Amino acid sequence: MIRPGRGNFDVVVASFVAFLLISNVAAVKLIEFGPDLTVLGFPVLPIVTDGGAFLFPLTYVIGDVLAEVYGMRGARRAIVIGFAMSALASVTFLVVGAAPPAADWPNQDAFEAVLGFVPRIVVASLAGYLAGQFLNAWVLVRMKRRTREGSLWARLLGSTVVGELADTVLFCVIAFGGIVSGGTLLNYIVVGYVYKVLVEVVLLPVTYRVIAFVKRHEPDYVPERDAA
Repeated sequence: MIRPGRGNFDVVVASFVAFLLISNVAAVKLIEFGPDLTVLGFPVLPIVTDGGAFLFPLTYVIGDVLAEVYGMRGARRAIVIGFAMSALASVTFLVVGAAPPAADWPNQDAFEAVLGFVPRIVVASLAGYLAGQFLNAWVLVRMKRRTREGSLWARLLGSTVVGELADTVLFCVIAFGGIVSGGTLLNYIVVGYVYKVLVEVVLLPVTYRVIAFVKRHEPDYVPERDAA
């Protein structure tokens, strides 16, 4: 097991937390692509997603790096740090939003619309994040115990398939269940899940290189031993 704090652990964790926080803010905006199209009563188009879709899948790429290189202990530390920073951001936005604005500052409504504390969204985000990231790390580490350094592609995809499913379903249901129609909610879940998994597939070559780079520059990494 590599001692977190040596090598590139701090850089990897900082990137992980940064992508998470940016994605959480961007996720406030729902986005639609395409014309209206319904097939057998199911709304196929427009495609419904949110602004977090641009960066959030990268947190799973970095989560894979954490679990593959630093094991479950290192991944757990990063996940807890990310959770704490997300909670702190939510509380900060709550306090700032509740503070009385200056008399000549006209943007209070705009601030609350984008960064206002929405308990349902916050709970959905944190619940999905915790379940998804812990499952992602756990599956990858468990698979590595069987495959060692081989079959990295299987570990990366297998962990993402499980983690992203839990994350996407929990977030969408908690955040928007009962607010949008059932068809739209299902569209949102399916599109979000498929998109995130496809991003992982497309970025596999990049993830491979990043993992190889981090492993080479970690003084305590021993390839033949279990990283958990």
